[in-house]
Amino acid sequence: MQTIEVGIPGTADADAIVRTYLTEVVSRYHGRPATEAERAAVLADEPYDDLQGDTGILLLVRDGEAVVACAGARFVEGHAELTKVFTLPAARGRGIARCLILALEEAARARGLRSLRLNTRSDLVEACAMYESLGFLSVEAFNAEPYADRWYGKDLTPAPATRPTGA
Repeated sequence: MQTIEVGIPGTADADAIVRTYLTEVVSRYHGRPATEAERAAVLADEPYDDLQGDTGILLLVRDGEAVVACAGARFVEGHAELTKVFTLPAARGRGIARCLILALEEAARARGLRSLRLNTRSDLVEACAMYESLGFLSVEAFNAEPYADRWYGKDLTPAPATRPTGA
């Protein structure tokens, strides 16, 4: 049975899944397994201790006792910036990442934030397709992330009510 829970940065479960995610990002970027030095560098460059409290949220998905996915959001100037969206390869194809993103969207709405944004890589074709299916649109770059080449945004403000015409 899969459950979503709020994770705490720095705990063993959160660190393990984030480390696995960052290792995969670096390995895909270089087209080969990441070296220990590259792993250490990306862990230093990609802190996630702010994904809690007033500055963010980290969600973990458990399948039984095992953590199989994570996703986080930083709360920045009226926006939620999604980060660390990752599912272990053996757990992919079950809609886990979609559920995490929808849960982060609800958390952002509950905080009164105006939009979601994220950066990703164009070679992550399945992820890009998922973001687009969830209503994310391509936007101008809003950061200088070294492993990103595509940026997305999604407006969270309610659409104005439409009035019926005619009658």
